[in-house]
Amino acid sequence: MQPDATTSVDHNGHERKSIPMRFGKAIVAAALAAMAGTAVAQLLPPVGGAIGQATQGLGRLGETVGDTLSDTVDRTGGLVDRLARQRTVRLDALVRQHPEALDIDARGDPAVRGELILVDPAPEALRAAAAAGFTLTGQEAIDGLDIRAARLRTPEGMSLARAERRLRQLAPGAEVQSNPIYQPSGGAPVRAGGGGPAAPSGPGAPIGLIDGGVAAHPVLPAGIVQRGFAAGAPAPGDHAAAIASILVGRGAVRGVSPQSRLFVADIFGRDPKGGSALAIARALGWFATSDVAIVNISLAGPDNPLLARAIAAADRRGMLIVAAVGNDGAAAPPAYPASYPQVIAVTGVDARGRPLIEAGKARHLDFAAPGAGLRAATAAGGTGTVRGTSYAAPFVAGRLARLASAERPARTRAIALLAAEARGKGRLTGRGIVCADCATR
Repeated sequence: MQPDATTSVDHNGHERKSIPMRFGKAIVAAALAAMAGTAVAQLLPPVGGAIGQATQGLGRLGETVGDTLSDTVDRTGGLVDRLARQRTVRLDALVRQHPEALDIDARGDPAVRGELILVDPAPEALRAAAAAGFTLTGQEAIDGLDIRAARLRTPEGMSLARAERRLRQLAPGAEVQSNPIYQPSGGAPVRAGGGGPAAPSGPGAPIGLIDGGVAAHPVLPAGIVQRGFAAGAPAPGDHAAAIASILVGRGAVRGVSPQSRLFVADIFGRDPKGGSALAIARALGWFATSDVAIVNISLAGPDNPLLARAIAAADRRGMLIVAAVGNDGAAAPPAYPASYPQVIAVTGVDARGRPLIEAGKARHLDFAAPGAGLRAATAAGGTGTVRGTSYAAPFVAGRLARLASAERPARTRAIALLAAEARGKGRLTGRGIVCADCATR
């Protein structure tokens, strides 16, 4: 059982508590009972690199207002379980479609095939690995984070999961890990029309976006700084375009912090191995050397020691990292990086402030924000309507950018200011809904 609150230490050394995300079936059912007759919108296909797998429509819940609570509980439980099953099917399909690039690691998650990573490796660990047939393919220091990582190729014919277990036996004191893949936490735009976030005036702190690439677009400023961390990057995608427009859009899509300078780290490119933990760590290192204040990560995947170290190092440098909780439902494992204590975890709500039924969970929940019926940019130069927790996160990141300044203490204060303006604090919304009036539909 999770504790009533998760405690972490802020940039001033003070404790901050986050309300845990405990979407039990009964809790979700109770929320649904109050909105019988509401349709669950289609889950949309994520984009970027190999992460182009469409998910199935979820049908309708609550066919009539007269449905009983027990009927709602039955349907809700079925939907929660179905979302979890769809996640498993989707991840398995991802590996099957790219067997040359991906494999299943010891925890059952998709990861880069034939590659293991040691963080800050000791020489004796590398010697033991080499003696057992592992090949050192590279060592690097991640700029800005003071982290060293060694990449090892697994022995010929050995599965990734078996190699991971074997290397842990050979180097019991080392941080042995796969290089897992992280997926976008929302769908692509599906239809034109609708309104966008209301545009506040004034400056904003620099924002970093870890996602796919962003192309030139009428609603996006010309000064976006972009860098690739995968083969074929930067490669524009709908997911990144939509999030960028919610952050800094102008005109048809009015961003939350349009005066902020945006740094885009494309970790997907056109690479089947895109979206890896190592790519995210490298992107955070780039942000650290670029004095980025706020980071938006609308991606979800497994816990990973390298990613945890990178997040902690970025936090120590004063970055505020915002992440979405994913769209795999309450029965799915907790989403990372949202579950790390240094990260501001965000879920999505609809236009009436109700939690998205497909929203995933993290080990804590900080805020909720609009996540349905939002107008956003597409990679092709138009606009469309999006749904998912991916698109809730940039509302929080954008507001933090408006509230923060370049000084580290002011960034910490920005969290308290954001909590003060949020509405509807609760178990399903964390400290409350941010920017409830920013998104016009």
